[in-house]
Amino acid sequence: MSNFAQIKLQLKVLKLSGMLQTLEHRLMEAERNSLATSEVLAMLLTDEADARRNRKLERLTRRAHLEANKTLESFDFSVNPSLNAVRIRELATCHFIEKGENLFLLGPTGTGKTHLAKAIAHAACRQDLVVDFFTFHDFFNAITKADLAQTLERLTRTLVKADLLVIDDFAFRKLDNRAAECFYAIIDQRYTLRSVLLTSNRTLSDWAAVFPDPIMANAIMDRLAHNAHQITIKGESYRKRLAPRTGSA
Repeated sequence: MSNFAQIKLQLKVLKLSGMLQTLEHRLMEAERNSLATSEVLAMLLTDEADARRNRKLERLTRRAHLEANKTLESFDFSVNPSLNAVRIRELATCHFIEKGENLFLLGPTGTGKTHLAKAIAHAACRQDLVVDFFTFHDFFNAITKADLAQTLERLTRTLVKADLLVIDDFAFRKLDNRAAECFYAIIDQRYTLRSVLLTSNRTLSDWAAVFPDPIMANAIMDRLAHNAHQITIKGESYRKRLAPRTGSA
């Protein structure tokens, strides 16, 4: 067995797939440019580190069900001049997650709330933070299914541990007592420790009506709003702007 084949085999055994993938290219580059052994080794180690980082990012974004194109780089701030781009970019540094603070993105339907929520979730994944992203419907549907399957405790532990819990289109409909109790348990355990990001086309004053019990509603709202950043987005729906206009001939 040649030295090259033996190195490839050892890289496979050690599961250094990043180095294995670029080994031949790096050796050719070293010969072409007369690179020192230490330079080649440094490049191969960088390749391995990059490959591992990319695989981890892929795992995190897949867990969060994030589309690859919903990032801050693809968001067009010029469409809505009322939106404070500097503040959004500051939030995308994820310092608020490090401090266990919450974030509310409020505004009419179609103004970019979901895209911004996913962009911030993407930014969190890039910093190796664990994100769980749900629509309001899917979140409580998952809770109901887990309750029926007697796996609710396991689901709750998972939701509590995520660095960032995102619920899109919050307060979409009223909740029953069981769903509200489960939500309270999750928010209470995450309080000041891990962040929650909520988007909604309803104002904060409307959220309490979603919960069946006013005392529980106050307890939940107190924990959510205590340390929350609030971004209110104004303007016309993007989808409405892009819709074809019709008129008389």
